[in-house]
Amino acid sequence: MVLEGLKNIVRGFLKSSDYEASVNEFIKELQKELIRSDVNVKLVFELTKRIRERALGEKPPPGLTRKDWFLSIVYEELVKLFGGSEKPQVKPPLKPWVILLVGLQGSGKTTTAGKLAFFYKLEGYRVGLVAADTFRPAAYEQLKMLGEQAGVPVYGEPGSRDAVGIAVRGVGYFRDRGFDIIIIDTAGRHHREEDLLEEMEEIAKSVKPNEVMLVLDASVGQQAYEIASKFHSRTPIGSIVVTKLDGTAKGGGALSAVAATGARIKFIGTGEKIDELEVFNPKSFVARIMGLGDIESLLERVKKAKIELSEKDVEDIIEGRVNMRIVYKQLVSLRKMGPLKKILEMIPGLQVKTPFEIDSRVLEEKMDKWIAAINSMTYEELDNPDIIDRDRIRRIAYGAGVDPEDVKLLLKQYQALKSLSKQLKRQKNLLAKLGFDTKQLKEVLKEK
Repeated sequence: MVLEGLKNIVRGFLKSSDYEASVNEFIKELQKELIRSDVNVKLVFELTKRIRERALGEKPPPGLTRKDWFLSIVYEELVKLFGGSEKPQVKPPLKPWVILLVGLQGSGKTTTAGKLAFFYKLEGYRVGLVAADTFRPAAYEQLKMLGEQAGVPVYGEPGSRDAVGIAVRGVGYFRDRGFDIIIIDTAGRHHREEDLLEEMEEIAKSVKPNEVMLVLDASVGQQAYEIASKFHSRTPIGSIVVTKLDGTAKGGGALSAVAATGARIKFIGTGEKIDELEVFNPKSFVARIMGLGDIESLLERVKKAKIELSEKDVEDIIEGRVNMRIVYKQLVSLRKMGPLKKILEMIPGLQVKTPFEIDSRVLEEKMDKWIAAINSMTYEELDNPDIIDRDRIRRIAYGAGVDPEDVKLLLKQYQALKSLSKQLKRQKNLLAKLGFDTKQLKEVLKEK
């Protein structure tokens, strides 16, 4: 794991009494931990030199203890090491937005394509995937499966070796149908093979993507600098995704090496599941590995969950118009909050093992089944769930790979929301008769 021992170093520092001795001990242990995490030795000594000079030379502001001041210095310097304090811009400035994924074989490009599709679909965009990896025999099937999990369509030409042609035709296919974001998955080979870079260049010239996104495996460590530089020299890299950060000791090396290139790390992969992709925020990342919690990310997740309903959704609910798309957004809002264990880890000072893990896992599995069932519905069923009868329930269950009982439970959720919607409509009509502005009702609903 990335900088796994940093929390223990922070705990040891907080327990010590002599400030100067504890600072020196902290820095010594920090150096070991950073080098163990494959961060460049020169960078490590430059970083710890700055920390020591600031810790022993600067005075803390009024009201702040020396220990708190020291930890804030460590936090600030580590944030700089991993790319600075600004969060990347993930919303596309125009539509359609074409993203070309590039990277070495085994970096996790195809999995990342599925995760990105799922991420942007949750943000309300219509997303299409293009399977332009003609090098791996099972690449199309893998992307197709991920597309089904994310509930987004996949364009591919199984058996064709024309990667450039597939990319061009795939982009055209989704552009003609009014899609917002088009993600192209490409082949990856060993970095010494010139063919890979030439194919990447040719696709980029033909498709003219809005963003070239490099996918890097965290386990490459300090080699990330060389790989990122090599790709960037052939096709300017707009952003980077660092994958497999959940299980590698070299993650610190990859993150710091990429930051040294000046390239922007936009996302990090934190697990195997399709929803385990995070926008990379160096401030939140450093706070988490230091054991300071990640309140900013926690609040962001809560905020996202609250505002998942659009203005039109709110209007529809108040007017008594409810469909399965709104139920889907509710489920996804809950799902986006993430596993209970991860949420607890984000709260400063709370390092506990929750007794609710089994229950939360069961609930997550149930929500996953409901989301799969909704992805299996036709457009007509999404807009008018009342037409779903026994035959349709069986078909939906079969397509989603769930039991008919799961679909029935989902329909009960829909009926509950429908009942609430009718009550809100009655409230709205009553408020209007009494002369109240119903804008307040909409604001309250958006905050729920």
